[in-house]
Formats: sequence, C-alpha cells, structure tokens
Amino acid sequence: MENYSKARTVEHPPVCPFSGLPSDTPEVRVKDGSKIRNLLRFALSRMESRQIVFTANGKGVSKAITCAEIVKRRVKGLHQLTKLLYSTVEEVWEPLEPTAGLDSLTVSRNLPSIWILLSTEPLDQGQPGYQAPGRYDSLWAQSGNREEGGGASGQRVGYLR
Repeated sequence: MENYSKARTVEHPPVCPFSGLPSDTPEVRVKDGSKIRNLLRFALSRMESRQIVFTANGKGVSKAITCAEIVKRRVKGLHQLTKLLYSTVEEVWEPLEPTAGLDSLTVSRNLPSIWILLSTEPLDQGQPGYQAPGRYDSLWAQSGNREEGGGASGQRVGYLR
C-alpha cells in the first residue's frame, strides 16, 4: 500500500429498519467521537415526541447503547426495539504514480450498525429485539439506595461503579 494514497471514503448506511415511523421522529446519529453529555442533552430535549431513534456504526455502537440505557433510566416506561445491521464502507485508493501502470483499488468493508428505537407507546412485542419497559425499575425503586443497590428480597446487591 506504500504506492497508494486514499482518495475518498464512501459510506453506504443501511435503510431505517423501522417501518411506519413518522417523518418527524428525531434521529440521534452517534459517532465514535461524540460526547455522551451532548447526545443526552439532545435526546432528552426531544423526548416530548413519542419516539426517538439512536443510530451508530462501528466504534460508536457501544456509545449508542450507553446513551439509550441512560435515557431509559431517566425517562421511565420506554419501550425499546433494537435492530442490528451492517453498513458498507468503500475506500478508494489511487496510485501515487499514475505512470507506474497501477490500477486504482476499491476496498469494501462491512461495519456493524445498530438502530435503537425508544418509544413511550407500546411496540410490537413479537419482533426480535423488543424490550418491555420497567424490567429494572422495580429493583431500583425497592433498593432505596442506588449506590449499594438491593434486590427484591432485601439482600444487598453490589453494582459496578
């Protein structure tokens, strides 16, 4: 690759996997360099709408999951639908010396993508990737102390900080 330089990168994101979403549904595009506090500020300010979508590719996937989980903790009663897909990234490499007889190269890579739909309205529970609201809300409400935690039977449960 020492005889080539990267000319351009073309990203082909997947089409939204959630059919029937209103056109005004906010979409939070999470990137690897995004700051979680900025993403949360934007997402929480848009929660007046009934639904919000988090999307991410590659290294931003874990950050999108983190943001969705924080929003679910702050806004109780959210239904979640998660879809995992792949997006295609094409890198075009041009030869440094066009007279050397080298052809341009195109490298295609598949990056993992995630789409997380959070909704205040019930979603189709039969779809793969559905999570009902309130799975952990009862544990937090019964513990009384978020630092130490506590289970439903009153025993002490430790949480990572």
